[in-house]
Amino acid sequence: MSEPCLPLPGRSELILGGQKSGKTARAESLAAQWLALSPAHRAVYLATAAPADEEMRERIARHRSDRARRVPGMTTEETANALAPAIGRHSEPRTLIVVDCLTLWLTGRLLPADGAATDVGSWSSHGKAAAAELVAAMRAAPGPLVLVSNEIGLGVVPLGSEVRAFVDALGSLNQQVAAACDRVTLMAAGLPLSLKAVP
Repeated sequence: MSEPCLPLPGRSELILGGQKSGKTARAESLAAQWLALSPAHRAVYLATAAPADEEMRERIARHRSDRARRVPGMTTEETANALAPAIGRHSEPRTLIVVDCLTLWLTGRLLPADGAATDVGSWSSHGKAAAAELVAAMRAAPGPLVLVSNEIGLGVVPLGSEVRAFVDALGSLNQQVAAACDRVTLMAAGLPLSLKAVP
């Protein structure tokens, strides 16, 4: 019996969850299944983490190595900032794109590593612009997409205006991406819960 949540050409899935909830493992599993369907299929992993310091550079290198072992047919491109153009460049009907993750991508948009951070008061407008750019690229993509993002709004209201503004911005981004996706899956303890499934 085939996997019911396997992405089909032109379909998209948003995978949400907390840290170490199994989000990336699910995305990689979907990519591996996609590659196994046909020798003509490709999979591209768009990594959004910026190598801001030595620890992050080591973490990125380790993740790249682990990914190559788990899904050997998938290529990786580091795209901390230019996510929408990367989707447009790689998307085609036989190529599955995995974006991991939207949380780090939004962080890079609102808190760039070069220190040119936007004012907290303008994060809402910057977040809306970033979401609009991403959703437009998603809608224009002819091939399947799997996007990973964190659900960070389930706890108490955080202290500090910057943290509250980021939680709001990410929540808004997740809602807009979810609305544009055919499937939305919430991961908890490695288990998927379907929140949205368009037949």
